[in-house]
Amino acid sequence: MRPDRSPAAAGTGEPIDERPLAGARWLLAPESRRLLDALEAEGREARFVGGCVRDTLLDPTLDPQDLDIATQEKPKRLIARLPAMGFHVVPTGLKHGTVTVIVEHRRFEVTTLRRDVACFGRHAEVEFSDDFEEDAARRDFTINAMSCDREGRLFDYFGGRADLLAGRVRFVGDPEQRIREDYLRILRFFRFWARFGRPPADSGALAACAALAAGLDRLSGERIRGELQRLLPAPGVVPALRLVEETGVRAHVVPVPLDLDRLARLVAIAPGTDWLLRLAALVRGRLDRDGLFALAVRLRLSNAERDRLAALATLPLPDPSASRGEQERAIYRLGFPLWRDLLRLSATERGLDTEALAAAIEAMAGFRPPAFPLGGADLLARGVPEGPRLGRLLEAVRGWWEAEGFRPDRAACLARLDALLAADAELRPSAG
Repeated sequence: MRPDRSPAAAGTGEPIDERPLAGARWLLAPESRRLLDALEAEGREARFVGGCVRDTLLDPTLDPQDLDIATQEKPKRLIARLPAMGFHVVPTGLKHGTVTVIVEHRRFEVTTLRRDVACFGRHAEVEFSDDFEEDAARRDFTINAMSCDREGRLFDYFGGRADLLAGRVRFVGDPEQRIREDYLRILRFFRFWARFGRPPADSGALAACAALAAGLDRLSGERIRGELQRLLPAPGVVPALRLVEETGVRAHVVPVPLDLDRLARLVAIAPGTDWLLRLAALVRGRLDRDGLFALAVRLRLSNAERDRLAALATLPLPDPSASRGEQERAIYRLGFPLWRDLLRLSATERGLDTEALAAAIEAMAGFRPPAFPLGGADLLARGVPEGPRLGRLLEAVRGWWEAEGFRPDRAACLARLDALLAADAELRPSAG
């Protein structure tokens, strides 16, 4: 059974609006026209679908380079015809009816229309279709189920445009059915609500997410991570995460309650921060190093991402009011990017506003610490054996060099080393 359609579209397969996307830059692009001409050359219809339609209804100036097209043409026919017409075609998802077509600098995901025959969670049994409405009925949210033809006419079977303009995120049809088809749609709901939604959130969607939250435990870490990467930078991330907590969804993604107040302060003073820094703001002080590493495993973070998350969530925060020398020493030890991110977290604790934070970062942006002039070979040359003593002595010289503002050159550092050797009988090499 098809989901109920909105009154504006009920009983008709015709477009419900006069060409609202006729001027879209991506629709008029020569690459798009060329591919549409090829797809429709044998009388089969093709339409743009998904994000390009949705996002351009809100911002007509958009010109995305990655575009989705739904077609009545079958995959085998696409693979046979398009390369012969000069297109570069990659069979990226043939079992789902998808090929990727690259035209100049644009990338098109071209998918044959489908209908569900039987659903087994994410692994639905489908067959190809000629019916755009049947294909739209398979999509997750009404705002993602819209399509447009080459003239820019909008096809909106389930009221997606009205929902988009009103800030509503609704599942197509029954929310629980849509979620059981793919439990990742729980996180997708909160992600799209964080981007497009306005309170109150759809009660039916929230109830379904709460009822089926345990289904997230079945999903791979890569898929969970992919949604968090998109959710955390969204403009409405804080209210969305409050809903994630209220529905019990959070417990199936992150093992501790999140510090939403800190995240809210971070978003307010540093709105362009990336998802991993925002994740650190949420869990800092709430997970120890072992817990952070377990979370990194769950989310399939790379080693570099894991180490960055652990550093952001555990290292002491720099004081924005500290002297320039102290800031320089911190940057030398941490590197500028990590120091900057820790300073942003520090600003959330100390009440800095956007201007004060930006000024503190800008003041140090040009600092490039020099390389430490000595190495282990210098100590070995003076008879210091390898081992802990060598490391302690090298760090002692390095600490003096840092305290001197990185000014001493190699000769001065060697002189300092010799003075330390002379003063410390324990470190002085034996006469042999």
